[in-house]
Amino acid sequence: MKTIKFFSVLFISFALFSCNGQNKNKENATNTSVSKVEIFDFHSTNRCMTCNAIEKNTKYTLDTYFSEELKNEKITFQVVNVDKKENEKLAEKFEAAGTSLFINVIKKGKETKLDLTDFAFMNGNNQEVFSKDLKAKIDEALKSL
Repeated sequence: MKTIKFFSVLFISFALFSCNGQNKNKENATNTSVSKVEIFDFHSTNRCMTCNAIEKNTKYTLDTYFSEELKNEKITFQVVNVDKKENEKLAEKFEAAGTSLFINVIKKGKETKLDLTDFAFMNGNNQEVFSKDLKAKIDEALKSL
């Protein structure tokens, strides 16, 4: 009886691990073909004037200089409320607990995160400086693809 239980457990374990491995390989194959720039504007539910300006000026920069890249999804932009349960994993991935601005460069599936939070807070209320500098950072990210 112990032998039957042992082989049953062994068989089930083997089946689970085999299927799990197949899913990971499939996922990795898909991810390695991806090359794009993601921009994340994280925020909490309660936002200050600077937090709102960061979002506004990021949108302005993207719409003004990168409309074609947004259209063909070479660049994506997400505004993410870290207080919402559905955004918990994404916020953890970037270690964002409140207002944060990130560029995530994905080249052939490999991610490189650039934390622009300090830059965003220092320049968030100055659209001209913010937009000029953010444009340069995005241009650099696109060139790295």
